Amino acid sequence: MSTGTAGAPGYSARRTLPLSVEFVRQLRRRRTLVMFGLLLVLPWVLAAAFQLGAGQPRPGQGAVGTGLRMSDLATTGALNFAVFTLSVSASFLLVVAVALFCGDTVAGEANWASLRYLLAAPVPRARLLRQKLIVALGYAAAAVCALPLMALLTGTLVFGWADVQVPGTGEIVPATVALPRFALVVGYVLVCQLVVAALAFLLSATTDSPLGAVGGAVGLVIVCNILQAVDALGGLREFLPTYWNTAWLAALTPEPDLSGMLRGVAVAVAYSSILVAVAFRGFGRKDIVS
Repeated sequence: MSTGTAGAPGYSARRTLPLSVEFVRQLRRRRTLVMFGLLLVLPWVLAAAFQLGAGQPRPGQGAVGTGLRMSDLATTGALNFAVFTLSVSASFLLVVAVALFCGDTVAGEANWASLRYLLAAPVPRARLLRQKLIVALGYAAAAVCALPLMALLTGTLVFGWADVQVPGTGEIVPATVALPRFALVVGYVLVCQLVVAALAFLLSATTDSPLGAVGGAVGLVIVCNILQAVDALGGLREFLPTYWNTAWLAALTPEPDLSGMLRGVAVAVAYSSILVAVAFRGFGRKDIVS
């Protein structure tokens, strides 16, 4: 046998911590099962809530034109219900899910005192971070996609299939046109969550507390949402990582405007790239033993 870089016969850095093993390890975690269970149950809970309140009068019910709200249109069809579910979940629940998967990945190992043993395997630090990041992003992407897909299924079974109505104006967008746009919206929401994922991963690589990493990423979103309400900041608010998170609403109008989404993608990719680079650089110098 040949001797690898670590001096052990047969050693190869490429064989350490395979993705399949890491995916299975994370799948068996209780927090993974609980979070996916919550995301898959939520659309059914919302549908049940709408059904229970079907006989209660709601502001704007039966109105035509500018009085229509997104909640008033949620029961008109599967796509409207999926859009409503995504709109009420993207700003917090999906943020928590992404932060949980990406913030617990390295800090969890450190908290269990197993991180030093992984590096003693020896797993190169850059490879360990890369494998952890790939798996964390995989589960985060699955979480972001699972919710709208389940919402579509729930809406189809409970409310049927119909064209999309635009909140505020009541304009109609055919379902055959709105469905591919909705797929684009889900992809955009996923890209926007990259900032949360990157920050949670950075904090996870620098702290031994999974709760601190998850809470720090969620806290960023809360602070940014507060700053967005400060009109005195003017155009500076456009540089906040969460400013363009709701730009996807313009994609579901009869004449879609994707300029806001393009800006949101640019901001999200820029922030996430910097945060991930800092995470790799910092982890490479971190004292794991202490």
